[in-house]
Amino acid sequence: MECTPYPSPNPHVRLSLVRYDSAGLSVKGFLAEPIKDGKYDGFLYLRGGIKGIGMVRPARIAEFAAEGFIVFAPFYRGNRGGEGNEDFAGEDREDAFSAFDVLKKHSRVRKGRIHVFGFSRGGVMAIWTAIHRPVSSLVTWGGVSDMALTYEERKDMRRMMKRVIGGTPKKVPQEYEWRTPLHNAACIKAPVLIIHGRRDENVSVEHAYKLQEAVPHAETMYLDEYDHYIPPAVNRQIVGYIGKWMKGD
Repeated sequence: MECTPYPSPNPHVRLSLVRYDSAGLSVKGFLAEPIKDGKYDGFLYLRGGIKGIGMVRPARIAEFAAEGFIVFAPFYRGNRGGEGNEDFAGEDREDAFSAFDVLKKHSRVRKGRIHVFGFSRGGVMAIWTAIHRPVSSLVTWGGVSDMALTYEERKDMRRMMKRVIGGTPKKVPQEYEWRTPLHNAACIKAPVLIIHGRRDENVSVEHAYKLQEAVPHAETMYLDEYDHYIPPAVNRQIVGYIGKWMKGD
């Protein structure tokens, strides 16, 4: 792993650009750490979007680091100079798994205390990570859980999904099933928190309902008045709540 200092938007948070190995590829991400000495819980932040859309924002991960976490946010393969190409929750899920392993080896991360958070497309990545790694908790916020449903809902993304995944859900159903973690999610034993706006048109609340059904012990926070994007003041309240919930406060 290679770390290069990067300008931080928060004077209490140290930000670094990281290059790390993922399934034989060299990929990149941001690492945000509280400057104050001490050990902290790890926080794997899994972004939404694809390519430049939904790219990790330093201010966003610094926001979570300021809550008392060491945050690692991979860009996913093929982005910002990383090797390989994203394939939308296919092989690129390895980038999330390997990022978890990076946090696990971090000297300031409390042993056995790594949480995973997924926003939008990052939701499906986070679910897969919770299936394959011993996460302390899982939070999805406006998160995707069913890839075929995403194809049906997002007409604006169909061309990209057919190109990246190899066809439509009818043409290559196995590819969409392979990317959808719902049939494996029952094995998640860690605490789960599902946050979703009921008016979300980017990722419908049906994704949250499906995950809730697959993981019966999940806690939920349904936001009746909001869609995919939350006003700053409400966002700050939810970020603070997530930090306390993850730590069990």
